[in-house]
Amino acid sequence: MNTPSPSVYHLEEVISPFQAILDYELSLGIPPGWVNHSISKTAPNGFWHQLERGEIPLDDAFYAGFNEDLHDPVRWEAFYKSQQSRNPNLPKEVPAVPNIDGRWLFNDMITSSTTPDPWMYPALKSLRASGKFILAALSNTVIFPRGHALYREDFFNDPIRELFDVFVSSAHVGLRKPDPRIYEHALSEVNKFAKSHASDERGQSTRWTEGVRPDEICFLDDIGENLKAAKKSGFQTVKVPLGKAFEAVDELEAITGLKLAGDHPRTPIKPRLKGSSAKL
Repeated sequence: MNTPSPSVYHLEEVISPFQAILDYELSLGIPPGWVNHSISKTAPNGFWHQLERGEIPLDDAFYAGFNEDLHDPVRWEAFYKSQQSRNPNLPKEVPAVPNIDGRWLFNDMITSSTTPDPWMYPALKSLRASGKFILAALSNTVIFPRGHALYREDFFNDPIRELFDVFVSSAHVGLRKPDPRIYEHALSEVNKFAKSHASDERGQSTRWTEGVRPDEICFLDDIGENLKAAKKSGFQTVKVPLGKAFEAVDELEAITGLKLAGDHPRTPIKPRLKGSSAKL
């Protein structure tokens, strides 16, 4: 790999909501992956996708639509049969669609993701402190309505978001990963930053006057289709394993030549069973 000029993060690697989804699925006895499968298969116009593109508000209509997307029997049967091929211990008869409370799941996921990842967050701060890289976030986001616990008058005025030089929010640009256009947009924004700061101390030491090539970008994500799209755009990619982000930090250290790991123990995060304990 080329040593990257910038690093482009998927923000959810710093504050991940996917552990909460896994916890919820295991608590219900659902084969892990159903929620993400359901969201993925409703693309491009499922309620989740529309919300992350900023096309619809986070309101009762969204929760109702998201709930409906999670309870499609045809999609559930296809998912369950794919899981049977991997796990012969699953019952042969396809069970009823799991009863998922979409509103509860969404808010639990969002609330859980406010805590920074214990491995990736220190790495981000170390990259920032090094002064050698442009830090950019390419994140599928939600705009919270006034009155919501996570509402901010200024969306970008946030301690974590402010660590980034460039922040591309799906809900603000009307595109979401893995749409190839959002990677093109991110590259354009990184280039704008590089050229406008080429005379700065950081820019002079890292030839920002020449702009940034796609192969100089290191893109991190925990979703395969997002990584594939980034690779097609010419980016270097690093997979962030759920609950084991320290492995991705190891890769970043090898790529950048910097010591990035904090002092958090390298112990994988185990699922936390919560909510209902009902089984299929």
